[in-house]
Amino acid sequence: MNLITLENISKSYSEKTLLNNIKLNITDEDKIGIIGVNGTGKSTLLKIIAGVENYDNGNIVKMNGLRINYLPQELSFNPDDTIMEAVFKGDLEVMITLIQYEKVLTLLQKNSEDKRLQDELFKLNSKLDALNGWQIESEAKAILTKLNITDFSMTMGQLSGGQRKRVALCNVLISPCDLLILDEPTNHMDNELIDYLEELLKARKSAVIMITHDRYFLDRITNKILEVDNGNLYSYTGNYSTFLEKKMERIAMQESFEKKRQNLYRKELAWIKRGAQARSTKQKARIQRFEEIRDSKIELKDTSVEINTGSSRLGKKIIEAHKICKSYNDRVLINDFNYILTKEDRIGIIGSNGIGKTTLLNILGGRIEPSSGEVVFGETVKLGYFTQENSEMNPNLRVIEYIKEVAEFITTGDGSKITASQMLERFLFEGSIQFSYISKLSGGEKRRLYLLRILMEAPNVLLLDEPTNDLDIETLTILEDYIDNFNGAVIIVSHDRYFLDRVINKVFSFEGNSEILQLVGNYSDYREYKQEVLQEVVVEKVSVEKKNKNIEKNKIDKPIKFTFKEQKEFEEIDEKIEEKELQLEEIQQQVNNSGSNFMLLQELLATEGKLKEALEFLMDRWTYLNEINEQIQEGKNNN
Repeated sequence: MNLITLENISKSYSEKTLLNNIKLNITDEDKIGIIGVNGTGKSTLLKIIAGVENYDNGNIVKMNGLRINYLPQELSFNPDDTIMEAVFKGDLEVMITLIQYEKVLTLLQKNSEDKRLQDELFKLNSKLDALNGWQIESEAKAILTKLNITDFSMTMGQLSGGQRKRVALCNVLISPCDLLILDEPTNHMDNELIDYLEELLKARKSAVIMITHDRYFLDRITNKILEVDNGNLYSYTGNYSTFLEKKMERIAMQESFEKKRQNLYRKELAWIKRGAQARSTKQKARIQRFEEIRDSKIELKDTSVEINTGSSRLGKKIIEAHKICKSYNDRVLINDFNYILTKEDRIGIIGSNGIGKTTLLNILGGRIEPSSGEVVFGETVKLGYFTQENSEMNPNLRVIEYIKEVAEFITTGDGSKITASQMLERFLFEGSIQFSYISKLSGGEKRRLYLLRILMEAPNVLLLDEPTNDLDIETLTILEDYIDNFNGAVIIVSHDRYFLDRVINKVFSFEGNSEILQLVGNYSDYREYKQEVLQEVVVEKVSVEKKNKNIEKNKIDKPIKFTFKEQKEFEEIDEKIEEKELQLEEIQQQVNNSGSNFMLLQELLATEGKLKEALEFLMDRWTYLNEINEQIQEGKNNN
């Protein structure tokens, strides 16, 4: 079923054309990934589809009643909203009711005797029953918990940028919709969270269209790739791996067509120059064909980023970490960390968010001091530090000014000199954009410019903190090649599994409790190692359980009859279990009928918990007593 159709949509900013008469159909079965160099209009396309940005020309046709949920890159939020209020933001009646319920519940917790609030809660409770709102609430809390957000009473203003993004993601995931639009959903997520989001999107029934630079994510989720290139939109059926093959075929076909056009153009141009005059219909037609050939030129624009900067000499002694410890208040992030960096090292630092990865990188880069221990730097070390936030960029500088702060001329890797402007062109900052203010650039363009500045300073040790956030795939591919040929050590904090597999040869993994596992290999090697360790733990657990069962069996083998107390318990256990089950059923019925009485509800839930514990104990005793009875019966039969 067709959800939305874009017909000849165009969009320009000043003199720059982002989208030029593009066409697109999205069906209910589509899982679409959008890729392209930063600044080419990917996010603009998503905004146009979401209906939050206007277009210059064209037409959009939507299915009647089409419901769209949109997760933008730049979030707008009320800092005073609680997490649950932010999660339930939306125009649907069920979402509005859930917000009202959360607000009344919060007020009632502060003033449990308020009759008006109790009555209001009862009404909302009944309304949510009718709207099936409890399922949405349960799903929201389950997703938030999986996304490592558990204190639902916190306000949005108290959260980090990454946490706010996850709350907004939860909002669009739980709201019923026909088309889900996601702009960089995996940014600021660790690998475990990305795996979880993959499973959610794979199981999702609605259509999905998203921008992401996570190539494994694209491979596992998408069934269609859209490439935005030079104002055009190219569609490829299949995932990212299929796209790579089909794009090469498209480029080869275009190059072949353009070569033939040029040959034919030269022949027709020679005929025109010989003085052909429009004396006949045949000659007029040939002149018209010449003009069509001339105007049908295919722009084979090279959109690849070229990194070709010089480097500095690096001695044998680089960075040495001796007995490094780091604590904040009572929390120990790093404990007794030791490492001697070598020139060949390509190290990936991994672990969950907030566990200390960037802290370790900052210590190794000399930006913060350890609580104890020392970091020793070699005399020839020249650090290039790529931070997460681009905080070192002055937004009031023009692009060319920012680069000229490093040098007017740059020595490239092959020893030649080029101007700052030429270097910018190699990084796809052409023409007038070089004189734009940094504040006017897209997030991805800022990251690309920031990376260029760092590499231009010819470092011999690279520290990269989340380099894949907001960088387009093409730039990432070139950065990977640059790291391959980089004549120095590289340390990277990243959650991009493809990038880590591509460039690293060692892993520093934060395992929790300030433990940092050091492992030779890439990210997939680490995952394989963890699976092996997990398997060993499972085997060991099974072995222990088997041993315990044998011990229990021996204990059971010994008695040939019940004790007086056990015999009495065995005779009464079924009746006691039935009694507890009836009590539990009655309490659960009272819970369902007491939504308006907050205090009573709390008491009933506490009683329900105790009854469940008592019933569980009785069931364990029932199992134990029946095992003894079976042993007694077997003994009688054997005799």
